[in-house]
Amino acid sequence: MNAKARSAPHQDGAAVLDVRGLSVDFHTPAGRLHAVQDVSFSVSAGETLAVLGESGSGKSVTAQAIMGILDTPPAEIVGGTVELGGQDLLALPDRQRRAVAGSRVSLIFQDALTALNPVQPVAKQIGEMYRLHRGASRREAWQKAVEMMDRVRIPAAASRAGDSPHQFSGGMRQRSLIAMALALDPEVVIADEPTTALDVTVQAQILDLLAEQQAERGLALVLITHDLGVASRMADRALVMYAGQVVERGPIRELFTSPVHPYSRGLVASIPQRSHRGGPLPAIGGLPPSLTDRPAGCRFHPRCGIAREHCASVEPELLLLEDGRQTRCHFWSEVSS
Repeated sequence: MNAKARSAPHQDGAAVLDVRGLSVDFHTPAGRLHAVQDVSFSVSAGETLAVLGESGSGKSVTAQAIMGILDTPPAEIVGGTVELGGQDLLALPDRQRRAVAGSRVSLIFQDALTALNPVQPVAKQIGEMYRLHRGASRREAWQKAVEMMDRVRIPAAASRAGDSPHQFSGGMRQRSLIAMALALDPEVVIADEPTTALDVTVQAQILDLLAEQQAERGLALVLITHDLGVASRMADRALVMYAGQVVERGPIRELFTSPVHPYSRGLVASIPQRSHRGGPLPAIGGLPPSLTDRPAGCRFHPRCGIAREHCASVEPELLLLEDGRQTRCHFWSEVSS
């Protein structure tokens, strides 16, 4: 299999959300830190893209940049485009961008207890979407909020509508966030670790709910997760990030059966198997680099089992392989062999 430079054209011409070359810096007393560099991906209607990687890889910063909710300063989007239906969100004035982000693309936060206002009824918080973006009255907004609560299967929605978030279970709070995200029939939903801190049974219910709503509405879903089990269950394609960069992109099936980056291979190998019972679980040695101390050359080389001297001095480009997958590795053929 041959590889070509990453100047190859984008693959998905019918993408609803098309992110190209997105780069985000943070201004700190230690200097300018490159949190996300040259991230590109697209997702089409009805498709699920899983964004994978360890904590600190840049997954959530990418989502916040798309939504326009980064704290600026210290954060600054220094490059790239975020096109929604052909319209570059980064080129819009702030007020117009917030309107688009609220109605056409939405974000499900990972921590429902933090994302919801602790002193306001859940239905009022969901209803604010209709008041702010649709000009609904308080009564209309409340009614629509109850309908959405019922739609995401919150039991006895009408009688629970006036409850505060602390009166809900973790699963019900997460359903409330999903109701809020889906209220205005967006084209794209970004789910940032939507099953964090939930037990396995509730996780399955939340994932089933997302899949059901996606099928019903034809949503383009960007699923940010470090859980490979969730990714394998939900996603069509995967984007693997490490230290702020994309290191592999391709169909989810190929990621699990024949990864083309050593970091991806390490992630897949760490999935618990029956053969591991009674013994230590496989793990990637070392820790991801910090923003203030990233290695020269390939950012993964200090933890890589196939690294050579070349890897420590020359940063690899994101290569396009003949089968359409992408990898950021000088010796990717040794990974896939």
